[in-house]
Amino acid sequence: MTTLADQPVTASNESFKLSMLLNDTRYRSLTFQFIALVAIIAFMAFVGGNLVRNLTEAGLNISYAFLGEPSGYDINQRPIEYDSQSSHGRAAVVGLLNTLIVAFLACVTATIFGVIAGVLRLSNNWIVSKLMSFYVEIFRNVPVLIWILIIFSVMINVAPSPRDFRGDDAVASMWLFDSIAVTNRGVYLPKPVMGDGSMIVLAVFALSVIGIFAFRNYARKQLFDHGRMVPVFWPSIGLFFIPAILTQFVLGNPITLSYPSLQGFNFRGGITILGSLIALWFALAIYTGAFIAENVRAGIQAISKGQTEAAAALGLRPNRIMSLVVLPQALRVIIPPLISQYLNITKNSSLAIAVGYMDVTGTLGGITLLQTGRAIETILLLMAFYLTVSLLISFFMNVFNNRMKLQER
Repeated sequence: MTTLADQPVTASNESFKLSMLLNDTRYRSLTFQFIALVAIIAFMAFVGGNLVRNLTEAGLNISYAFLGEPSGYDINQRPIEYDSQSSHGRAAVVGLLNTLIVAFLACVTATIFGVIAGVLRLSNNWIVSKLMSFYVEIFRNVPVLIWILIIFSVMINVAPSPRDFRGDDAVASMWLFDSIAVTNRGVYLPKPVMGDGSMIVLAVFALSVIGIFAFRNYARKQLFDHGRMVPVFWPSIGLFFIPAILTQFVLGNPITLSYPSLQGFNFRGGITILGSLIALWFALAIYTGAFIAENVRAGIQAISKGQTEAAAALGLRPNRIMSLVVLPQALRVIIPPLISQYLNITKNSSLAIAVGYMDVTGTLGGITLLQTGRAIETILLLMAFYLTVSLLISFFMNVFNNRMKLQER
């Protein structure tokens, strides 16, 4: 019989010794991680101290007081109020918003292009499949800067000039009941004008959007829990438009539209979307969409063919099989590389300076830097902005990716 004295001494009964930090597997990894952290902190402190010391010796100091000084330059695309007497800080904010606008538009459009091209590339129709392959190979193998310049040049040379809309012998006309003007300088759209009660209409619209997500979640739950197909397209369209339109009508049209009109040598009023923004937007979208199409194709082909055959055996139509069976499973393969494509769009938007679109690189990292000579401060701000946006995109896409993981029972 084994006595208590014969039992081996376990690690939990041993007293802690410094040698265990290297010899004990429970502490060894933590020890190396702590050493690496200290080394990184020491290196960053050395680099930072060396930078400050060199700047001091050169008579330079890091200061962001220049952000409050008048900028002295104009910006063509202004999502907020701005003029040449505004501060450099406000100019940087305008450029930042311009970057976010073009990045958001390009991400949404590139996703639409990529999903459609990726699905159609696997089509049984030979012509459709080859056309999508041609699109992917052509657009992803030519630098995005070339596409930006090509689209911008086409807009300048093909679209009519504002003077073509003037007079009885006008060779160009506005679209959609004379509310939209497409010119070589940009596109002019009606602008909403807020009146009394407009906030109520906007609140109803926001509630309608929330209702759409709630309804689609309900339809999804009915499908997966009870196998009952609930139509979602037309009810979603109705929820999106009808409540806000009825509220607008009941309150006496508190939101009106200001239409663009030709005054002098250009259109005035409404919302102006410059040709440089359109060129940058669509170039980034069609270029990145080609890469997304390959990600979508790879994700679909990663799904077992038995999934499609089983869904077809249940009587589902091909479009239902793709939307309800294949794509939801393929998202687990598509989303990780999709994050990289969204990050590439955000960073490639810095090429806007090639067509004169004033993004944050053109304002803060361009004119402001040249006028103030504050290279270190502006570059640090640019790095902080792009790093923050990239981390936010990665965070939200990773959250969505975790939701799409298989749920084990």
